[in-house]
Amino acid sequence: QLQLVESGGGLVQPGGSLRLSCTASGSSLEDYKIGWFRQAPGKEREGVSCISNQVGSTNYADSVKGRFTIDRDNAWSTASLQMNSLKPEDTGVYYCAAYQSPWTLCSRAGTEYNYWGQGTQVTVSS
Repeated sequence: QLQLVESGGGLVQPGGSLRLSCTASGSSLEDYKIGWFRQAPGKEREGVSCISNQVGSTNYADSVKGRFTIDRDNAWSTASLQMNSLKPEDTGVYYCAAYQSPWTLCSRAGTEYNYWGQGTQVTVSS
């Protein structure tokens, strides 16, 4: 059974950076597509980014393009989300998630994912 644990959240000023990590146990991440999601208070969960396993293709929400970078290290069963130029609207609980699919590209739709971490809080505030 795949288990995911996020880390790296915290409080940062606008314009600052954070790097979130997702560590897998119970199974290798090699066969899974990985996504990062966030949920702000009172808002729906948003698919921020995803990365496929076959070719490493990535996908980003328009709100984070050019600022966030998703990456994965199959050898260490980890994934990361580098977040730069953070804005107050980036505040929320960030989750990593994983799913298996024969398709080459990944999806940012949460309904595709069947393994989820517990989340890590990111607060962007001065």
